[in-house]
Amino acid sequence: MLFTADHDEPRRILQRFIQSDINPHVDEWENAGIFPAHELFKKLGDLGFLGLNKPVEYGGQGLDYSYALMMAEELGAINCGGVPMAIGVQTDMATPALARFGSDELRKEFLAPSIAGDYVACIGVSEPGAGSDVAGIKTTAKSDGDDYVISGGKMWITNGTQADWICLLCNTGEGPVHRNKSLICVPMKTKGVTIARKLDKLGMRSSDTAQIYFDEVRVPKRNRIGEEGKGFTYQMVQFQEERLWGAAACLKAHEKTIQNTIEYTRGRKAFGKPLLDNQVIHFRLAELQTEVELLRSLVYRAAEALVAGEDVTQLATMAKLKAGRLGREIPDACLQFWGGMGFMNETLVSRSYRDSRLTAIGGGADEVMLGILCKMNGTLPGKA
Repeated sequence: MLFTADHDEPRRILQRFIQSDINPHVDEWENAGIFPAHELFKKLGDLGFLGLNKPVEYGGQGLDYSYALMMAEELGAINCGGVPMAIGVQTDMATPALARFGSDELRKEFLAPSIAGDYVACIGVSEPGAGSDVAGIKTTAKSDGDDYVISGGKMWITNGTQADWICLLCNTGEGPVHRNKSLICVPMKTKGVTIARKLDKLGMRSSDTAQIYFDEVRVPKRNRIGEEGKGFTYQMVQFQEERLWGAAACLKAHEKTIQNTIEYTRGRKAFGKPLLDNQVIHFRLAELQTEVELLRSLVYRAAEALVAGEDVTQLATMAKLKAGRLGREIPDACLQFWGGMGFMNETLVSRSYRDSRLTAIGGGADEVMLGILCKMNGTLPGKA
């Protein structure tokens, strides 16, 4: 069993926090195009939620991954996608490699304050010409004595305008593309780091997203996470957790969209009867709820295997793929049943329609997930 009675109390604490400290402000943050990350993360850090499965010696709770997954699922109760995504970047994208492979000195400097909520973190992988193609990044960190000198740029960086540091993937050698990259912790106030612009997005409006340039940025080599040239490998390892996190965060969000649609169509009458009484609507909503429950079963199975120490690349990839598909299917189907009101920004279903679209792109596009699965199945041309 993935969850036990030990998960109940942290789950209740997080549920109460979402209802008291997040959801009342979501509309304001959505309109502003940003939320106060330092303020919110500090509250989450004080409650222990930014380091559930991180080492206790750096302020974490030292729990297994099931607690992180529980948190991801509960964050789906937030009335937008941007805030959960930003929290997930802090807990499951920017810090896992540092927690696993970073030196003690590096973890004290960057991990501990990130767990405490004193630092906001971001992850720098994607570039204008390299999104899902991680191996194709062009940002370089050239060796100069005891330092690296970094040049290049990153795109679509969640938390980018507010972050204190970035976990940066860049090329540190001239060898094969899968063995020439390293992860480096770069303070955002370092000379040469420029936030070029805050990006204007279709959805995830409350999450600040930046394009960032690095112009001869000098950082000490001790800021490198683990071994030089292992950055691509470290990134692939943490993709298992990142993709499971993304799938888990969809579950309650989709259930909320379906439930809101049930309530609306039950109260909205057309042609003399509630919309919900139309078989095409109540049958479709039942089908969509079944899809969510099937995704939950896959996510839980993968998480149980991960906690047991198994490689869950295949299951996590399947979960991410299915989450991406449902991120389009569920909000689209539900919005249709809202009619004209579904097209209004004031309704949560329209926000879900915009926010959920990213699930099929971020963290590896659907097509990349299919490529991974075909390679594992021995059906990818030339890769058997």
